[in-house]
Amino acid sequence: MKTRYKHLYKNKVCGQLLKMSEFTYKNHYQIPKITKILINRGIGDASQNPRILETSIISGQKGIVTQAKHSISGFKIRQKMPVGICVTLRQNCMYNFLDRLVNLAIPRIRDFKGLAITSFDGTGNYSLGLQEQLMFPEIQYDQIQFIKGMDITIVTSAKTDKESLALLQHFGLPFQTHTIYF
Repeated sequence: MKTRYKHLYKNKVCGQLLKMSEFTYKNHYQIPKITKILINRGIGDASQNPRILETSIISGQKGIVTQAKHSISGFKIRQKMPVGICVTLRQNCMYNFLDRLVNLAIPRIRDFKGLAITSFDGTGNYSLGLQEQLMFPEIQYDQIQFIKGMDITIVTSAKTDKESLALLQHFGLPFQTHTIYF
C-alpha cells in the first residue's frame, strides 16, 4: 500500500523536478529521492532511570540503544552504559514519518521562522534538530517525565545541496525565505 507522500513523490514531485531547467535530468531514474531518515536521541539520564528508554520512541519503530564507548567520570558515565537511541526509517515508515513531521509536528513549533538552509552537509543530506518531542500527536503527555529533543537527518540520493533543497521544498518542508545580509 502506498502512503500519501510516496504517492506525492511518484506523481507530482518527479514530474516537477524533471521539468526544472536548472537540473538536466534525462529520465526518472536520475531524479533524487529520499533514501532514509535517521532519528537520534541522546538520553543521558538513562543510566539512572531505565524507564526513559521505553518512553522515548516516536517513530513507531523500536530503536537501537547506543552505548557509551568510554567512561567519563565528570558525567557519571561508565563504558557500555546506555546514552541514546537511534532509529533508521525506510520505505513506507519513512514517508509516514515525513508526512507527520511536515504536516503535524513542524506547525506546532512555537516561534517557528522556517528551517535553516545552512543545515545541508554538502552531499545532499539535511539535518535538523527538534528541542522537544511534545509536538508529535502520538506522544501522550502523562507518560513524559523529561522533555528531550532529537536530531533528524534526511538522507537523499541528490548529489548537490541545491538538488536536495528542491526535492525537500517540493515535499513541503518550510525553509527560511529571507536572505542574510553581511
